[in-house]
Amino acid sequence: MVITKWLVPVCIVPRVTQVSRRRRAPVDVLFVNWRDLSHPEGGGSERYVHRVAEGLAAAGLEVEVFCAAHGDAPAEEVVQGVRVVRRGGRLGVYPRALLHVLRRRPRLVVDVQNGLPFCSPLVTRAPVVVLVHHVHREQWPIVFGRLGGAVGWWLESRLAPWVYRHCRYVTVSGATRTELAGLGVAPSRVTVVPNGIEPAPRVAVRRSAAPRLVVLGRLVPHKRVEHALEVLARLEERWPDLTLAVVGEGWWDERLRAEAERLGVADRVEFHGFLDEDAKHGQLAAAWVHLCPSVKEGWGIVVTEAGAHRTPTVGYRSAGGLNESVLDGRTGLLVDDLDGFTAAVERLLADGVTRTAMGVAAARHAAGLDWDSSVRAWGGVLASARADAGTGGSAAVAVLQDVDRRLVALLDGGAVGVHHGGDARDDGDTGTGTGTEGQQDGQEGLHAATSFPEGRRRSATVDADTVIHNAAPATAPSAAP
Repeated sequence: MVITKWLVPVCIVPRVTQVSRRRRAPVDVLFVNWRDLSHPEGGGSERYVHRVAEGLAAAGLEVEVFCAAHGDAPAEEVVQGVRVVRRGGRLGVYPRALLHVLRRRPRLVVDVQNGLPFCSPLVTRAPVVVLVHHVHREQWPIVFGRLGGAVGWWLESRLAPWVYRHCRYVTVSGATRTELAGLGVAPSRVTVVPNGIEPAPRVAVRRSAAPRLVVLGRLVPHKRVEHALEVLARLEERWPDLTLAVVGEGWWDERLRAEAERLGVADRVEFHGFLDEDAKHGQLAAAWVHLCPSVKEGWGIVVTEAGAHRTPTVGYRSAGGLNESVLDGRTGLLVDDLDGFTAAVERLLADGVTRTAMGVAAARHAAGLDWDSSVRAWGGVLASARADAGTGGSAAVAVLQDVDRRLVALLDGGAVGVHHGGDARDDGDTGTGTGTEGQQDGQEGLHAATSFPEGRRRSATVDADTVIHNAAPATAPSAAP
């Protein structure tokens, strides 16, 4: 193919190691993503990919994640039954991923589009499912300037929809599905599978006696942590003991510290950097209000994490997915501008009754989300993608009945168990574990007739025009001690 002649001179093929010489099992599902959860800049979208990949592996599928290399993790390892392969850098990961798809010949590809598309349909005839957390229209010029942003937006809004014109899509919110429709992606091809959430760890932290705010996420311009600093400064006179905890790290850190100095609130801002899960949840539990001033969020998983600790959120309505992770007026408040943001925060600080009621509702909302339901919904999308390929005349697609049976078992609520224990790693064991047998299938948008009769595969019936409701199983796992 022409594309391979272009890729080979561009990419430096890595020296073959002992690990790469081993004969590996064929890949059932290959995720290509620019980062993984161990990456210093990894966040909620990377967690989503890993939890789904782990759940598919637990169901018996052979799953790989291909992503960019970095100094904090090895080139290859097995994490909770998922082989993670790291090659290339911030941009080099894209051509290297295409070479990996060519070499591994997976039966299914999940192409995670974080702005820049991998364009995997150009190098494989296997079914490709595109995962888009949110559309980056507003972020391109913030990060790359006017000219670079225009190029990036053309790639995302023009090139990508054409390359993926025959593919099914998954996103995490109805807001993103609407935006994709504006780019020409028919809603009938887009399935909404919301984020799950790990059970919140029990933390030995009480709500702060003094008013306290928290903002959590990567420290990059489009997260707009400056707005949280500005809110603190505006409320300083009326709330002299108000503090703000900033949790996260990123290349915008020094600019934010300088902004805190400029606003005169540096002595009331705590920059915690990266925190482990227990410490992070401790900060969410101690705060009175969680702030999410981001330009755009596909869902905003930290909103749900804060809600699990009965901490309501204030965010921007224009951020997209926050319209679904925050139930406006019930689990938090959505606003239109910085003045409204400041007023909403002050309202929750001053009205303890409303703040408490919203916190209770936020915890209830968070309890309705679990990863097992998300994984089963993904199984439905993958089964539909395989059925599309099988009925579409693509003879080159390998259709193996054992893969189909594992997808069917997953859809029927069989062995799906996503590990919630953080970043545990296993460098040797490629086996997969199983979770609780026979858990309740909580999707309303996933029909029962997804199984494939003997000798013939029916088109799986994922209703792509409706959100797949991510309901918790009847017996939810208990919180970690």
